Parts: sequence; C-alpha cells; structure tokens
Amino acid sequence: MENKKDILSKSYLVYILLCVFAIAILYKMCIIQFKEGDVWKAKAEAFNTKVFEIEAVRGNIFDVNGNLLATSLPYYEVAVDINAPSIDKKLFENKVDSLGMMFANLFQDKSAKQYTKILRKARNNGDRYVVLHRNVSYKDLQTIKSFPIFKRGKRGGLVTLQTNKRERPFQNLAARTIGMSRTGIKPVGLEGAYDTILMGISGQRLMQKIAGDVWRPINDENEIEPKDGSDLYTTIDINIQDVAENALYNTLVKNNASHGCAILMEVKTGEIKAIANLTRNGKDSSSYTENLNYAVLNATEPGSTFKLPSLLAAIDEYNLSLDEKVNVGNGEVTFYNKTIKDSHAPESSVLSIQRVFETSSNVGVSKIITKYYSKNPQQFVNKINSFHLNKKLGLSIPGEAQPLIKQTKDKDWSGVTLPQMSYGYETLLTPLQTLAFYNAIANDGKMVKPRFEKEIKRNGVSVKTFTTEVLVEQVVSKETIKKAKQMLEGVVKNGTGKGLNITAFSVGGKTGTAQIAKTGFKKGDGKTAYGDVGNRSYQASFIGYFPADKPLYTCMVIVYNPSKGTYYGGLIAGPVFKEIAEKVYSSSLNFMQPINNKQTLLTKAPESIKSKNNELLIASKALNLKAKSSTSEDVFTTRNASDTLSISLSESNLKSQLDKGIVPNLNGLSAKDALYLLENKGIHVKLLGMGSVKKQSIEAGQKFIKGDKITLILS
Repeated sequence: MENKKDILSKSYLVYILLCVFAIAILYKMCIIQFKEGDVWKAKAEAFNTKVFEIEAVRGNIFDVNGNLLATSLPYYEVAVDINAPSIDKKLFENKVDSLGMMFANLFQDKSAKQYTKILRKARNNGDRYVVLHRNVSYKDLQTIKSFPIFKRGKRGGLVTLQTNKRERPFQNLAARTIGMSRTGIKPVGLEGAYDTILMGISGQRLMQKIAGDVWRPINDENEIEPKDGSDLYTTIDINIQDVAENALYNTLVKNNASHGCAILMEVKTGEIKAIANLTRNGKDSSSYTENLNYAVLNATEPGSTFKLPSLLAAIDEYNLSLDEKVNVGNGEVTFYNKTIKDSHAPESSVLSIQRVFETSSNVGVSKIITKYYSKNPQQFVNKINSFHLNKKLGLSIPGEAQPLIKQTKDKDWSGVTLPQMSYGYETLLTPLQTLAFYNAIANDGKMVKPRFEKEIKRNGVSVKTFTTEVLVEQVVSKETIKKAKQMLEGVVKNGTGKGLNITAFSVGGKTGTAQIAKTGFKKGDGKTAYGDVGNRSYQASFIGYFPADKPLYTCMVIVYNPSKGTYYGGLIAGPVFKEIAEKVYSSSLNFMQPINNKQTLLTKAPESIKSKNNELLIASKALNLKAKSSTSEDVFTTRNASDTLSISLSESNLKSQLDKGIVPNLNGLSAKDALYLLENKGIHVKLLGMGSVKKQSIEAGQKFIKGDKITLILS
C-alpha cells in the first residue's frame, strides 16, 4: 500500500513538473511572439540569404565592316561597408573627409560635407552596406578605386554591383532593325531574333538581406560567373545606311509625308545593306524617327509595282512578244461596275506591251491579263503564287506580315478582282516581299531570301556563318527575264522613270503609285474604301536595280501619304533611289574598273629606297623578285637593276656613323627605320608629318650624346 502511495506521489510530482515546464514554454512563446516579436523578426531578416541571378554581358551587334551597332555598357551600384574590420577608427578619421570631398568632386550631386555626413552616420550606426551612388560608369569606378580607404583593395570596404545597359552608338540608324533589349520587355528586331545567342548564360551571387528590401553581396566574387553572349555581325553597312536614311528623311520633310522606308539589297546574296524606316513624330511635326519597321511589318496594296509580276505571268505562259499591240482607247475601260482609268491620257490608242509597261498604263495591263486569264483566273493566281508572292519570306526578324494573293474560291472574289489585281490592288505585299521579286529579275530569275545576318562569333571565333538561301530557283524562263529587263530599263530610259536622269550608269526600275485604303471601311455606306476624290492618300514608290548591265544592288523606296500635291512614284520616291544609287556607285570598289589592266604601267618604281635588309628580302620573295644581298647590316639601299633587287649597304653608312656618335644623313629614310636607328642610340625622336624623312633638326655630321632630342620632318 505504501509503495502504491509512493508511486502515485512521484507520478503527481512528475506531472506537476511537466505542467510547469509546459506553462513556462507557453509563457516564453507568448513573450517571443508578442513582446519581442519585432526584434526577433528583424534579426531573422538580417540573416536571410538568397542566391541572385547575375545577368551576363549581352553580345555586341556589328555592321558588315565591324562598326558597333549595339553594345552593353557596364554600370555599377557603388556601396561601402564602412564598418569592415580592416577599417579601424584611426584610418576612418584620417580619411573620411578626403573621401567625401572626392565623391563630391566626381559626381557633383552632393557637397563634400553631405557625403562625409553619410559616411559618419553609417559608421556610428554600425551599417555594413550603404549605397553611395548608382549608375556609375566603368571609368568612374576605376577612379573611385583610387580614393582614400578604397585603394586598399578588398580591405577597403568598397562593394559594387554591376548592371548592363544596352546602347546603340549610331542611335537612330537602323534602330528598328537592330531592335532594343530592355529588362522586362520582349526585344524586337535582330535583338529579338537572336536573343538567346546574344544574352549569354547568367551567373549566381549569394546575397544577404540587410533591411527592408536592401541586399548586399556576402562575398567579393560571384559564386558562379556569368558567361557573356556571342556577337552578331550583320550585313548592314552603316555608311550606306546613313546615306539611305538621310535621303529618305529629306524627301519625307520636303513632301510632308507621314512615313516611309528605303531598302538596299545585294543582288546575288540577298544581303540587306541598308534599311531605313522613318515615321513623323506628330501630325504637324517636321521630325522623324524609327518607330516601326515598315519594310517587314507593313503589308499594303503595292499598286503599279505589281504590274511586273502580272505581265511576266502572261509573257512567260503565252510567250508574248513585247511588240504585241494593246488597244487602250482613251485610257478608260469598264469591267462590270468598275471603271479603270490611266493617270494620264495615253500617247496613242494602241500601245505595245513595252509601252504599256513604260507608261504604266492600268488599262493596258488589265486588258492583257483579262484577255489571257478571264476564262481561268485561277491559272493567273497559280502563276503569281509560283513567284513566292503568297508566302512569307521567313525572315529572322519577328513580325513579318502575311502577304495576300486572293484565290478564286475566296468569298470576296468578284468579276473585277482579276483586272484589279493585275495593276496592284486587292493584294497585299510588304516592301521586302516586293523587293525580293524584283531582285530575282536582276539575279537572272533566281529568287534569294533577304537576310540581315553575316556571322556569329564568340570571343572572336566564328560560331556560325550565314549563307544565301534560294527561295525559287527560276521564277520565269531566261527568255522572259530578258524581256523583263528590257521593260524595266525602258521605264528609266523612255517611261515614267525618265526623270531619274542618272548618267553615270544604267538602271532598270519601275515607278509605283497606289491609293491607300481607309482603315475601318465598311461596304454599303455609299463611299469607296479610298475616300472621296481629291481627299485621298497615296503611297509613292520606286524599285529598281543597278547597274543594269551587271546588277549588283536592288533598291526599293516607298513614301507614304505625301501631302504637298505631288504623289507619283517617279517624282517622290525616285530621287531617293537616285541619291542612294549614285552614292553607293561612287563609293564602291565593285563598280571601279582597273586603270592599269594592260602591261603599260602608269607609275615607275623609285630608283632606290631605304629599309631593313630582312624586310626587303621578305618583300622580294612575296613579289617573286630576285634579290641579292651583300651585307647583313640593318639599313640598306635597294637599286633597280633590270629584274633583280640589289641589296647593299647604304652609301652614308648610317649605322657606322651612329656608332661613332655622329648624326648621319637621314634624308629618304622611312619614319619607322629612323626611329629604330636613333632610339637604339638613346636619341629622343619627335616626328612631324608622315612618310619618309625630309628634314632633320640636327644636321648630318654633328656629334650627339645619349639623351639628345631630334625632330624629323617627314615628306
């Protein structure tokens, strides 16, 4: 019985102790939760760590000549751990005022006193991370690293976080084609097309939460270093781009147009050398900028430039002669309820196909197409489709517009669709899609895909090279191509493009003028899709290739909504084409003929030159010239003796005189060799000009000592 009582008493004791212990735990939990909660939360946050993604440096974009089109510039957030163990009180007090003054002098946003106050406050509060400045350039960062305290390196308390900003050195030039990459926004243009290649691989850095949403790196180095992106080399030539953009800009301003585009494409390769897209900044503004890539994104009714594929379809399928006659009457024809008119009265009631094209007769083209295809319009559509005009080009730049070539089974196909299509209405094409077709004619029938990319490199090593892609091997027969070129060259010589007046080289091309349909138009309101007569908008275009005898480039210019009373393609877009073509022609070596392609040379080699023996031997070997060397001294004179170079010691014995402390006669010596000889003897040389030595400040034969200065005037 006593044992039972003893056991119960002990059990009660244990139970009471457990209850007390539980109450104590509960009490402590309440104290921590409600009384000390804020303190412990702050401490917990102070020990929060997180791995942050470190953005890699985005790859550069270059033009075809290696000029920088887009690059990422590093900017830094500069902070300080002023309570770092390596910064003792004595060091801080001795240098804090100087540090504040240097920050004030560098950034000039705060006074030296204000910067010093920030540093002292951080020191007194025990802060381990205080941001002093954001968006600091790399150059300024190097200056900061030389400041007092910070120049101690890792022990100086300087903490930096790098960010990268995308910049375009040429700013507006080809801006929409190059595109822009910004955080949180999907990149466009080439930046978007090659985003994954340019962006590289992100790194990782371990950060510690200080307070609020402020994080600081725990270590000086990243845990995983980012891998920089690859570089993209484009086909764009920034010099030609500048010409195209300026020519287009001047025409837009002159004609108060809403927007426009100009494209230059290399015939054989499809490489785009220039692509300008300009939009007026406001209805009454005279300034323009690159807001939209019309060449890629804007599909409109092409107008008269579509007459070429229309006529080539009939010429190719029915082997038509360009002398075949067409009755155009007084320049009007009616199909069902639609009257088609020419913009000018015809020169004759009967025109050849050649003259129909040269004078851009809507009536003539529509009559030819209806004559051969009215019974089977789908045959015409199929032929146009074979030109790849019903498909996208498959450009790398995202957002290419879908072309529209109507099919006879479409609901909106009507009796007037075929004649309307024949001269560029009821169809939709982008400027680049039209350009690709005309380029195929210049390229003897082979249609190549327009491209903007030349090469991808990583760390200077080629990763991928882009080659020409053929879309259609032969759009029409070789015989039809000859006829097409005859028509296009006739437009510039005797037709609507005669005003180009290019005399240095021949051109083949086509003018185009199209009415622009109003957006939101609905049938049945008693009005046409193009607005009332006298209150219509137009697009003026010119497309062609040059030089006509051996085409190297195809160029297209479109000016939308000119509002100064003139809207014909030859008068509005033609001058832009002319300026681009003439400047490209005058500056390109591809057009230059050799001036000494015969055996007779226009220049004569000098009787003697002075250079190093080994250099002359290397040069003579490369030129397959016989050479005879009679000495091993450094500087020699070469003399022309039949077909053999005789290399002998110079008459003035330059090196020998220098060894004796005498300044030799340096006349005729190259700047490089003069520097080599004189500076090896301790003489300080100053060069004025370029070329070989013409005069020397210390006359030949005078004594010199080591450290003397001599000025050489070069030829």
